[in-house]
Amino acid sequence: MISLTAALGIALIEFGMALTPGPNMVYLVSRSISQGRRAGMASLAGTAVGFVVYMAMANLGLATVFLVVPWLFIALKVLGALYLLWLAYRTLRPSGKSLFESNELPRDSVGKLFRMGLVTNLLNPKVAILYLAVIPQFIDPALGHVVAQGFQLGAIQIGVGVAVNGAIILAAGSIAAFLQRKPQWIRWQKRVTGSLLGGIGVKLAFDAPTPAVAS
Repeated sequence: MISLTAALGIALIEFGMALTPGPNMVYLVSRSISQGRRAGMASLAGTAVGFVVYMAMANLGLATVFLVVPWLFIALKVLGALYLLWLAYRTLRPSGKSLFESNELPRDSVGKLFRMGLVTNLLNPKVAILYLAVIPQFIDPALGHVVAQGFQLGAIQIGVGVAVNGAIILAAGSIAAFLQRKPQWIRWQKRVTGSLLGGIGVKLAFDAPTPAVAS
């Protein structure tokens, strides 16, 4: 059984991470605006499964693999940082679009939306760092089975993440319509989003978290 402090800690961390622009938010918002809320929810279902995959792998030994082959963890960090920096550049450049501006995207099937949501989340560096370096810090061996604790903390993270992303999907269309009426707000939204993406990318590149083993 996890402690209340650990549960609240993971919930707050995931709440903050879910609200920070990243690959998941970019994909879910773009799909919701271009193809509607149903497409956004189909993509979110894939994202949720991605969370479950990470939770299972992290608790069943993936962290041990990274300890044995540390360059894999370093490569994941570097690739994730470069991707976030590229997203920041694409947002901040003069021709870049706001997160909530409409993009011309092909209308994909529910199956493809689900798969793309899954792949986007599996390649999301924020989720990898969360499961391999953050959640294990909230596991207390004195409270019992550490793998069970890992799954409980992961379930909290998934619940908060899906709830926040679901709310973003439902609000994406309204936010986009509001920003279209307020062009000056679009410029500020681009600056804030681009700066956050760049800041996370730089932090991810220069931080040196060590994957912890939760087993």
